Amino acid sequence: TKFKTPSNLKSVMDKQVVGPSTEDLTESDFPVQSFNPKVQMPFKRVPGQNPRKVEVERKRRLYLTFDIAELLASKGIDSNQLMPRHYDPDNMPPIEETKDSVFPIYLPLQVFDNDEFDCRTPEEWISLGLEPGSFDRKPVPGKALLPTDDVLGHEDPKSQELIYEWIDVGVLDYDKETDLYLVHKTDKKGLVRDEEGRPILNGGVTPEG
Repeated sequence: TKFKTPSNLKSVMDKQVVGPSTEDLTESDFPVQSFNPKVQMPFKRVPGQNPRKVEVERKRRLYLTFDIAELLASKGIDSNQLMPRHYDPDNMPPIEETKDSVFPIYLPLQVFDNDEFDCRTPEEWISLGLEPGSFDRKPVPGKALLPTDDVLGHEDPKSQELIYEWIDVGVLDYDKETDLYLVHKTDKKGLVRDEEGRPILNGGVTPEG
């Protein structure tokens, strides 16, 4: 009888909680390895040098303390002003309030993008969503400068009424021709789900296309 599994096995196992655990019990739609930074270190440890896993964990915790909105604000940059808007001559602020900038922002942010110092290519970033032994590609965590109003943001991204903020997203796919990423906003729990509450896999492409 010792080898017979009880019908209420799950409830029995739930009661066998000894005490607090360091296990991360939070639900996430992102793979664990997608949070690991890229470290330029040999896999074989050199005497006197930190192990590779220790260096990865230290950088991971360091990078988690950074916030791009706070970093830009410390340099006096308003993230909401980074997106160009429609020219409105009737509502031009006086020169005293423009902070040495007479002309409004009219160039898109990607004009100033420089990928020479990127530690990963776009294909490598997307491949972080692949878990060992799985054929489904999960989203990769990131932040994107997006409008808070999704409806108006899709209709007119340059509207004066829009407010842009850095928002947590899941990166689903990358288009090499347009050099653009496909992202999806996370919900209140930090999950990347569709309208029916299902995890979005493989860039949102379903078996039906």
